[in-house]
Amino acid sequence: MKFVEFGLGNKWFIRTETELKDGTEFEEKGIIRPIKIQSIYLRIWLGKTAFILDSKDGFKKTKKNRNEIKLLFGIKSL
Repeated sequence: MKFVEFGLGNKWFIRTETELKDGTEFEEKGIIRPIKIQSIYLRIWLGKTAFILDSKDGFKKTKKNRNEIKLLFGIKSL
């Protein structure tokens, strides 16, 4: 699974995070292709709470272990 994100709060303004089948993940600067769009989302992370509005999954609210402030637009891809 790939997540291409644009916005404030990550290491880079545009980055791609790749999650491997074994559960590990890594991030790279920029847009890493190929991209097969599964959904688009808006993620707002305030403190330990992340709010996600996803075109496929709808609205989600999750708790995180660390405090962050992020405002991101993203593309979920295979």
